Amino acid sequence: MKYLLTLSAAAMLWTAAPARAEQLDLSTIKCKEFVNSGKENIGLILMWLEGFYSDQDAKPIVDFDKMASDGQKLGEYCGKNPDHSLITAAGDVMDK
Repeated sequence: MKYLLTLSAAAMLWTAAPARAEQLDLSTIKCKEFVNSGKENIGLILMWLEGFYSDQDAKPIVDFDKMASDGQKLGEYCGKNPDHSLITAAGDVMDK
């Protein structure tokens, strides 16, 4: 069952990625670009950020309530600071 879920998640992520981009360097993305990237891309990037800012030994749990809360905080921060780096914004919002 875990294998099927993992395979399904990988397939959804692969098909949701833009066909023209094989890589996305989040260190170059500004808040304004993130906010305007579309709901699907915001969700994928936010999921990656949640994993990146999680403790290394954290349990493999996706906390959708926390992700929604962090996403709202990140959106508010980016709305006020559109020229800030997304990684800087996420570090300020998600490390807390």
